[in-house]
Amino acid sequence: MFGRIYSYILVALLVLSPAYAMQNGVVKAKSAYSMQESVKRVTDDIKAKGIEIFNVIDQAKLAKEAGIEIRPSTLIIFGNPPLGTQFIQARAEAGLDWPVRILVYEDAKGQVWAAYSDWGWVAKRHNIKNRGPQFKMATEVVDSILSALRKM
Repeated sequence: MFGRIYSYILVALLVLSPAYAMQNGVVKAKSAYSMQESVKRVTDDIKAKGIEIFNVIDQAKLAKEAGIEIRPSTLIIFGNPPLGTQFIQARAEAGLDWPVRILVYEDAKGQVWAAYSDWGWVAKRHNIKNRGPQFKMATEVVDSILSALRKM
């Protein structure tokens, strides 16, 4: 029950915030910066929080090497094993969604966005009902990281 209530509260908060939008379990935040600056700001914030970055993948570069053109798209993979592995401990298949991923990309209009999987959606997907505080913490951390994309 806590998981469901938490998911409703999280959705309400995200819908009420003009910088965030959620559809199909994907939370999107509009960036106030260029693609390159957005990736830098996200990775710098992750490092400043002492969180490990496992990989930064320039998907547009990989596509170009394969002879395919796509708009700028960079996947940042990071995490805090003491937190993230608790989800995998609860359900092995949760490893599909951990470590954390933020996708920074540019849309057809040139607007830069950051997207990640909604933690309430992840909990439901994997039927994890006993990690509410951990999902809350994961949400707070990612929201804090994405705040680096808003102009102050």
